[in-house]
Amino acid sequence: MNKLLTGAAVAALTCAFVTEAAALEWNVSVWGKRRAFTEHVEKLAELVSEKTGGDFTLNVSYGGLSKPKENLDGISIGAFEMAQFCAGYHRDKNRAITVLELPFLGVNTLEEEVAVSHAVYEHPAVMDEMAQWNARIIMTSPMPQYNIVGTGEPRDQLADFDGMRVRATGGLGQAFEAVGGVPTSVPATEAYNAMESGVVDTVAFAQHAHLSFGTINRADWWTANLNPGTVNCPVVVNIEAYEALSAEHKEALNTSIPEAIDHYLANYGTLLDKWDGVLSEKGVEKVMIEEAVLDEFRAKAADPIREKWIADMTGQGLPAQDLYDLVQITLKQSRGGN
Repeated sequence: MNKLLTGAAVAALTCAFVTEAAALEWNVSVWGKRRAFTEHVEKLAELVSEKTGGDFTLNVSYGGLSKPKENLDGISIGAFEMAQFCAGYHRDKNRAITVLELPFLGVNTLEEEVAVSHAVYEHPAVMDEMAQWNARIIMTSPMPQYNIVGTGEPRDQLADFDGMRVRATGGLGQAFEAVGGVPTSVPATEAYNAMESGVVDTVAFAQHAHLSFGTINRADWWTANLNPGTVNCPVVVNIEAYEALSAEHKEALNTSIPEAIDHYLANYGTLLDKWDGVLSEKGVEKVMIEEAVLDEFRAKAADPIREKWIADMTGQGLPAQDLYDLVQITLKQSRGGN
C-alpha cells in the first residue's frame, strides 16, 4: 500500500538532501606517514571540518593519490584539490621559490622560516609561476636547518665531503656539490633504502624526517651545527577548486591557516626539545663542526651559489634580486630591525 508523505516528512527529506548536496570533500595528497611535517595539514583538516559543521572536509592521503614528485602535476590537472610538495623535487617548475632553498640564507628559527616563505609566496612572480600549474600556495611547511647522518667515522672536515654521496635536494645539494660532494635527490620515502644499500653515504634531513624515514636508526653520527640550509615545501590548492568554494567554506579555510601553522610550530618545538634524548637513546654521536670548517664551507657554497642563482634566474626573466632582497628584508623585519 502506498502511503502519502506528510508535509513534515517531505521537509525533512528535502533538508537532508540539501545538507548532503552542500557537503564538500577535498582530497589532499601528501606522502610518507603522519609526522611533524604534516601536522599543519592535519590540523587544517580538523579546523575546517569544525568550522563548517562537517560540511567541508579535507581527506588527507599519504601516498594514495600521487608520488611526491608528481603532486604539483596532479594539482595542475585537478586530480586532487590540495597537495604538499618540495621545491627541490622539480626546480624547473617552481623556479621563483627556490630562492628559499639557497644555502646559508641566515634563517635561524622556524618562525623566521614561516615569515620569509610567506613573504616570497605573495610576490607576484611567485603567484604567476604557480598559476601556470593551476596552483595557489596557502602555507609553508617550515623546517629547521638540515643536518646529515652517516655511518663509520664522522665527516667533520671539509675534505671528508669530497666524493661523499649525499641525499640532498635543491640548494642543499648544490652546497655539498660545491665542496666535492655527490648529491642525489631520491625522494624522502626512499632515503633509508638508499642508505642501507650504499647508494648514498649520508642523508641530509630535518630532525623529524630522520625519525620518520628511519635514517636515524642506521646512523652512527649526526652533525648538530652544519646547518647549510633547508628545503621549502609549500602546501598548495588547485586554483579552480579554491575559487569555486562558497564564501563560508573559503573563510573557514583561510582563517584556519594561521591556527594550523601555530599548531605545527608548537608540535615541532616539542620534537626539537626531545632531540638530544633521541640521539642518546639510539646511540648516535652528536658531532659539532669547528667554526673554521663552517666558514670555509660558507665561502665555497654561499656567495657563489647565490650569485649564480640570481644571474640564472634573471636570465630567465625572473626578478631574482628582488626575491633575494625580499628574504633579507623580511628577516630583518621579523627580528624587529629597520
